[in-house]
Amino acid sequence: MEADKMDENEWKYHGEGNQSLVVAHCQSCVVLRFLKSPPNQNKTSEEILHHLQNIVDFGKHVMKQFFGENYFHHGEIIQLPLDFVRQLCLKIQPERPESRCDKDMDTLSGYAMCLPNLTRVQPYRLVEHRPILCVEIKPKCGFIPFSSHVSQEIKHKVCRYCMHQHLKVANGKWKRPSKYCPLDLFSGNKQRMHFALKSLLQEAQNNLKIFKNGELIYGCKDDQDCLSDWNELARQLKPFFFPSNGLVSGPHCTRTVVKELIHVITMALLSSTEACRAGDMKTVPVSQGRSYCEASAFNKELARNGKHKVESSGLPRGCLLYKTLQAQMLDTLDIEGLYPLYSRVEQYLEECPEERSTLQIDGPYNEAFYEKLLDLSTEDDGTVAFALTKVQQYRIAMTAKDCSIMIALSPCLQDECLEQRPVLLTSKSRFTFSVSVLDLDLKPYDSIPHQYKLDGKIVSYYLKNVQAKDDPVVPGLFKEHEDCTLVLHKV
Repeated sequence: MEADKMDENEWKYHGEGNQSLVVAHCQSCVVLRFLKSPPNQNKTSEEILHHLQNIVDFGKHVMKQFFGENYFHHGEIIQLPLDFVRQLCLKIQPERPESRCDKDMDTLSGYAMCLPNLTRVQPYRLVEHRPILCVEIKPKCGFIPFSSHVSQEIKHKVCRYCMHQHLKVANGKWKRPSKYCPLDLFSGNKQRMHFALKSLLQEAQNNLKIFKNGELIYGCKDDQDCLSDWNELARQLKPFFFPSNGLVSGPHCTRTVVKELIHVITMALLSSTEACRAGDMKTVPVSQGRSYCEASAFNKELARNGKHKVESSGLPRGCLLYKTLQAQMLDTLDIEGLYPLYSRVEQYLEECPEERSTLQIDGPYNEAFYEKLLDLSTEDDGTVAFALTKVQQYRIAMTAKDCSIMIALSPCLQDECLEQRPVLLTSKSRFTFSVSVLDLDLKPYDSIPHQYKLDGKIVSYYLKNVQAKDDPVVPGLFKEHEDCTLVLHKV
């Protein structure tokens, strides 16, 4: 891509988050990511470059160690003509969601990150002129806190996501609570995973999006109420799953197509690329937390339908969900156990502010930063070094709890053997596919007090407004490592 021959008309708006905005090239498989800032708070070009360099270094030296290079793409920084950037900004402005326009795209520095477009199958080849389907999932936190610092027993029973849903609905962010529970998705049990994905499709919120040839066809562009139209989705997806078109139309057809979609997503999430070995990170064994959330609609459906048993499963070690969960579980203390350690570091910085850069709080994110994360000791010796290690591990865990997983699928013919690429089979189709992870910018050190306050709000709202009114949950519905058999008596 030659920076001096850039034409804004070859690029289109792709999406944005709180910190950055992304545009995609119409022909080639790349995106540009620009930083954003509030109006009249423009950073200097040096600050923008430093910020972007930190993002790249953190990806290269830290997150790549967790996820391996098959799943993670860190990108590179490029400098663009300012005239091109300004014209591009004007071109895409009408497409930006209103709620995101409180911040402006950086048009003054000319710096951006160039990354592969993960709505395409990776590694991208020119043969990909065929249609491509991409599902983006934000799985959120897949375990229940096992820390002894937790003050409210409910946090050992109901996951953060399920509790937070109620506060979000009360605050008007969403109209209805979702039935999705991350613990179902991370269970590795196909029945639970299917239920979780179906729940996401019913109430996508900002946790699920579907792209067809790079265009968003399902899910929210914004925090608005997006009604899930499964019939329209099935119409768009039918050629992928039933190419010969021999399927009846109507509600039966819709259910069948959605079922195939859920099946393919599950298979892709459980797939693992052997070549991809994460670094030498020895993390917490997944079995340490309980693997069921009492608020999960799956548990309630099971009891209601008179099902007696669900096989317990686990995630294959090489799959992306497993790696994501391992990184999330670096949060060994929960925010309640972490906050006093954050305060210890803060107190030290007040006394010795010049130490902030020595402690690498704002980078550089290099090998030395990664090495310090490997210390998983839990004995608090009262030092600032111990407190800082736990704070940095917590920031990594928070980053992994907020990442997105991209599953790109492209139909391939029976006799095609595309460079030994992995293939997924459904009843009538075959797909080559790739699974990638993105949104892995390190969570800010300064956001920890906000996390602590938010945690308190979520729990107290849930205890006061939900648990008090809720049906009593069947006591000990699932005990870990026991045969999960429900005995149902006739009433």
